[in-house]
Amino acid sequence: MMSGIIRKKCPLVTRRLILWVLLTNFILVLYCWTNQTKVNIRDSKEDTCPLRMAKLSKRNVTSHGTKSRSKKCSPKVNIMFMKTHKTASSTVLNILFRFGEKHKLQFAFPDGRNDFFYPSPFLCSQVKDYTPGDCFNIVCNHMRFDHQEVAKLLPPDAVYITILRDPVDLFESSFHYYHRAVPLTWMISGQNKLAEFLNSPQTYYSPDAFNSFYLRNLLSFDFGFDNNVEADDPRVMRNIRNLLSQFDLVLLAEYFEESLILLKDKLCWTMEDILYFKLNARKRSSVSRLTPELRAKALRWNGADWKLYLHFNATFWARVEDYGKERMSQEVKELRRRNAEMKATCIEEGGAVEAQRIQDRRFVPWQPVGEASILGYNMKKNLDPNFRTICEKMLTPEIQYLSDLGVSLWLTRLWGWFKDAVLTI
Repeated sequence: MMSGIIRKKCPLVTRRLILWVLLTNFILVLYCWTNQTKVNIRDSKEDTCPLRMAKLSKRNVTSHGTKSRSKKCSPKVNIMFMKTHKTASSTVLNILFRFGEKHKLQFAFPDGRNDFFYPSPFLCSQVKDYTPGDCFNIVCNHMRFDHQEVAKLLPPDAVYITILRDPVDLFESSFHYYHRAVPLTWMISGQNKLAEFLNSPQTYYSPDAFNSFYLRNLLSFDFGFDNNVEADDPRVMRNIRNLLSQFDLVLLAEYFEESLILLKDKLCWTMEDILYFKLNARKRSSVSRLTPELRAKALRWNGADWKLYLHFNATFWARVEDYGKERMSQEVKELRRRNAEMKATCIEEGGAVEAQRIQDRRFVPWQPVGEASILGYNMKKNLDPNFRTICEKMLTPEIQYLSDLGVSLWLTRLWGWFKDAVLTI
């Protein structure tokens, strides 16, 4: 009887808010404790990888004749992948993990978690065991981008890559995945919270609220920009120009296969290097079908991202034109054929399944708060031993792969336990 009275006085929203406050403070204490020896260094005179590289002897540089250069290229191994949210970036990450592991490349990894203390702006000191002047081959985990800081970690010839997605679809995906982690949305009534939000976003949105960045212009926020500017703000075009000067290739999630072909060409990789299985996909029943009216409202609400996307959509197709449409078509066809072969070789039941049906915990992907909507795979039991290793790596989600690469994820795992054991109650 008494417990029933208490529950009436303490509604679910209030209990969740209390839990979130407690968790946030606990994580902040842990953050301060684990980073008390880190130094926030932004002095332009500090030792950096480019400076160290400039001081090294060029004795290891091999000259090639003009003829050989025109016909051959060497695989690029110095790569910065700006991993944006809800853009198929986890699939690209798996490709980079496999390439880096295969060639024994040096990754710059976070310390204790799977991202670089997102949503805080990136600092070199967030890299595990970083010492000024250290050089890495690959930087690819989630961060809030700061080009000046990232450039300190990589050789001058590093290739900068990122991926974008239609902002309306990205917003729908982000709202679904993160809304339980954004207290602003807890007060939204009705079955269709997304539609309710889009019909009156200013009613529920506050720029300074906890995790509010997930609800507006998330691409802009990921790149380190102000995500609360309107599309006609002059800063948006300035931001686009900055990205144009900083990134060598911008991929598009809607044209993922074409993007990988351009990536292969840019990095001088092989078709084998870019084979993939789609990771972190949602089950269809969890995807909200937006009416044209709601899509228009989502577009206006994420206008800065839409302007950014339109610009890089145009540059993407200009690259495809330069590559050759017929050549692209043939390469995409070959990629699909090779992927289908790997799918038939590796995957039980021929495709992705819901998390509850995944038999091996190694292949269960991270799930959003309060539900299990992200699909994963079962690996074939009677697998050809020659393919076992590559199949395992292609099927392994981000968190498990990071652990396999030796990354400590104690903060991530603590949050995962809290998310699954407490917030789903």
